Amino acid sequence: MTRIFSLIFIWLLIFFSSILSGQTLQQYSLSGNISSGKADQMEINLLDANNTLIKTEIADDNGKFSFNDLKTGTYYVKISKNGSEVYRSETITLAENKTLSPIDLNIKAIEGVTITKTKPLIERQDGKMILNVENSIASTGNSAFEVLEKAPGISIDNNDNISLRGKGNLLIQIDGKNTPMTGSDLANYLKGLPSSTIDKIEFITNPSSKYDAAGSSIINIKLKKDQRKGTNGSISTSIGTGKYVKNNNTFSINHRNKKINIFANYSFAYREFYNHLVLDRNFYNNNTFEKAYLQDNYFKFGIRSHVAKAGMDYYLNDKNVLGFSVSLMTNKLDLDGDNANTTLASNRIPESTFNTQSNSNNHWRNVSINLNHKYTLDSLGSELTSDFDYINYSNTSLQNFETRTHQIAANADLLDILKGDMDGKLNIYSFKSDLTKNLKNEWKLETGIKTSFVKTDNDLKFFNVNAGTPVIDPSKTNHFIYEENINALYGNVSKKWDKFKVTAGLRVENTNIKGTQLATNQVNKKDYTQLFPSAVFSYDLTDKSNLEVNFSRRITRPSYNQLNPFKFYLDPTTSRTGNPDLNPQTMMNYELTYGFNNKYFATLSYSKTNDNITDVIKPVLENGQNMTVQTIENLSSVSYYGLYLIAPIKVTQWWDMNNNANFYYATYTGNVSDTQINKKGNFTFNINSINSFKLGNGFTAEVTGNYRAREVYAYMDVRPNWYLNIGAQKKFKNNSILKLAFNDVFFTSNPKAQTVFNNYIENFVVKRDSRVVTLSYTYNFGSSKNGLPRKTGGAEDLKQRIGS
Repeated sequence: MTRIFSLIFIWLLIFFSSILSGQTLQQYSLSGNISSGKADQMEINLLDANNTLIKTEIADDNGKFSFNDLKTGTYYVKISKNGSEVYRSETITLAENKTLSPIDLNIKAIEGVTITKTKPLIERQDGKMILNVENSIASTGNSAFEVLEKAPGISIDNNDNISLRGKGNLLIQIDGKNTPMTGSDLANYLKGLPSSTIDKIEFITNPSSKYDAAGSSIINIKLKKDQRKGTNGSISTSIGTGKYVKNNNTFSINHRNKKINIFANYSFAYREFYNHLVLDRNFYNNNTFEKAYLQDNYFKFGIRSHVAKAGMDYYLNDKNVLGFSVSLMTNKLDLDGDNANTTLASNRIPESTFNTQSNSNNHWRNVSINLNHKYTLDSLGSELTSDFDYINYSNTSLQNFETRTHQIAANADLLDILKGDMDGKLNIYSFKSDLTKNLKNEWKLETGIKTSFVKTDNDLKFFNVNAGTPVIDPSKTNHFIYEENINALYGNVSKKWDKFKVTAGLRVENTNIKGTQLATNQVNKKDYTQLFPSAVFSYDLTDKSNLEVNFSRRITRPSYNQLNPFKFYLDPTTSRTGNPDLNPQTMMNYELTYGFNNKYFATLSYSKTNDNITDVIKPVLENGQNMTVQTIENLSSVSYYGLYLIAPIKVTQWWDMNNNANFYYATYTGNVSDTQINKKGNFTFNINSINSFKLGNGFTAEVTGNYRAREVYAYMDVRPNWYLNIGAQKKFKNNSILKLAFNDVFFTSNPKAQTVFNNYIENFVVKRDSRVVTLSYTYNFGSSKNGLPRKTGGAEDLKQRIGS
């Protein structure tokens, strides 16, 4: 405990000493290339907004130049030849609170000069924390799931549920569209998405009324796009190995002229990995030991994924832009499992064993079509946007389970063979329209509507093959249909004064759902309408410091499969089931954020969640046999108190540190499996530090460390863990990059935990293929002229809730 508090004290000392010293992390640089004339005859000057000379550089033999370690502010670049000015850029603004897209530079390519900005690895913009994945060496050759797993503030449990700063039930989006999965299904989907396709990840902890009300927080994975004029593209490949081999390959191309922007990308990934779960399950009767299952589960996964996207934007005139995109993702997952179990009797002597050999072939397919239109209303930036989305997901699964049970006393063996065949379909139709009206005197109005229709159809059949001929097993067979319609309307108004800004909004959502279990003719219907207010108050205390207060109300609806009451077979002692009686959870979030120099941030937060949706592994008694069931329950309430700190530090001119820490205390109240908990929880924290080193001659290096303290999560007590990642890269003059990454160097990121109910205690440890060395190469080609940002489309409230 003394070491823990010493670590916290040191971290807080670093944070506040950085602020008090007024030290500013110079995150940005400007770089350019002179492609016409002789570079050695050119003088490049950097001037501030008052036309005062800041720096002077001379281009190298290839015409390249750069200005490094710049403070936030407004700049100009002037280039002179033989004492005469030949080029002057337009305004270049370097600020964290601005979107770092090429349009912000407002640079024109004059005399063949192109200027670009370098993004920091972690930045904060408009209430969002942003991780620029492309700038992370440690993300090389990984999947989207592995990038998230190592992201600041993220933790993932043994069931692959993702939480952010200690809060679960997140809304995961890809390009603003919700993924229709949770838990292990979502994890497998993200494991098939290569990190080389990702531009950045946005973490939105307190979304406004403009966003969909679903999820305690939003994580938006934004894929790469190229908006430069002309023809541009990139090719990337990587090979990595831990215990098994992983390979990612990506190709993208974009062509843009005055009227048309055409883009396409494709990636293929082949990845092998494993999940090694060791369990110690103990059953009691009135606190007297009754039985135990000692289990060793080893699963090997093989994923082959294809991801493709193509589309076009047509600039009809100065006011109208039409666009469409089509995307396809196929993900084939082969799983081989080996589950060994020893059952201990009440005298703790083995009474039986069983071994389950399993294999399954799973195939996911996703097709998405988006049609969009943007109409510019006036010169103030007012616009009307509309999106129509059709999204289809389908998955098939062929499963085989072969269990051999041995009764030790009777020296008897039993063979049980089970086969499963699942066919799932999901269709989503969505339409949304948003109006943004910018008025004089810094007034802004936003309003919009959205409607969506969802239908999912999961047909699961199990067959008993003990006699050699498959016979359908009605106790394990199920057909579940889920239908949902959500209608939403929102309005936001904002006003900015000299130092004060207010944004307030209200969203109303009407939800209509129906779940039908055909095997039992069980029908569950729910209809409800709820209001979701939000507000943000921001005040500039000084030129360098800002204070922001915001709040919002959120909702998390149960996923489609979480409502499915059927029991899925895992092994003779374990099953998984949904809960048709689940209620949606509702949450009120409050945040107070202090910012200094647009770099250092401290956020105090409080949230209260009612009917918290919680994954549990609870004991049950079926046909006289002790079993465990993985299911979902509503806890009565969860209270959360947190302090989140971001403290970048420039140690030297060549060493930059991006530090962040989350300290929080969460308490849980509820009753599951006749076990009542009242405000159960603990104080815990997570610390993350990313260190970047400029080694010169195009070489850079990166070291990332993360520590997660012990956490009490409802009925689960999660042990501390930590990891260290290292990497290096070399940038070549032909626009290519070579990266080498070594993740989880000491193989220490494995979760360990204990689950306790009345008359049941479970201990587990999970080991994954996390210690991986990866080598990657990327080549960029084409024009470097700046283009305009394009829309990504918008079914923004839907794709979240199909998995379990």
